[in-house]
Amino acid sequence: MDIDDAVVVVTGASSGIGEATARAASARGARVVLAARREDRVSALADELGRAVAVRCDVTDRAQVDALVRTAVDAFGRVDVVVNNAGQGLEARMEETDLDDFRALLELNVVAPLSVMQAVLPLMRAQGSGSIVNVSSGTTFADLPGTGAYVASKIALERLSAIARSELDGTGVTVSTVIPFITSTEFIGSMRAGRESAETSLAGLDFDPPERVAEVILDLVRTGAARADLVPVAYGGSRT
Repeated sequence: MDIDDAVVVVTGASSGIGEATARAASARGARVVLAARREDRVSALADELGRAVAVRCDVTDRAQVDALVRTAVDAFGRVDVVVNNAGQGLEARMEETDLDDFRALLELNVVAPLSVMQAVLPLMRAQGSGSIVNVSSGTTFADLPGTGAYVASKIALERLSAIARSELDGTGVTVSTVIPFITSTEFIGSMRAGRESAETSLAGLDFDPPERVAEVILDLVRTGAARADLVPVAYGGSRT
């Protein structure tokens, strides 16, 4: 899909990968719909980018997701691309994982992306075209202690994406997955639990800039490929 003049909805657009993706898409001529709970940030970004609208949206609330899609259609007439980027981390060993935290993590990292896909797929089917990119995590490549709950949510998202892609074969709608490596964002600071532990375990590692992930996301939109990972070979990925 050509990103120029496409209508691109980005969740979690107030910072990090979401913000970088919105900026990159806008720079290539896309009309961008910025969704996040932090309305002040996405409003400021929309003002800066120009052909963009900001929507306060908690993606775990289906009514707000439906309102997001209506806003996109009202503003631009269609939805061509969705980047399901909103998510949250959690680090805790199995015996110490709070079950309510785990349920909330699944709601945001797995159920919410499905809800967004359900909201836009009727439009994309009717158009005969569309691209959905779901953002996973390179932590799924390893069995790191303390990452079980988070990794489980992201592996679930990866399988959801792959099966949705299969179900939509021949419709003109593609579903892709991007698997970032450690990225310089506000992710650690916003973790549901285990921030100090995560900071310790990641100390000394080189972080990717979010712009690198954004470029890969837009390349998935362009090519329609099933997935791309930014995980170095040394950590089990394909990036050299």
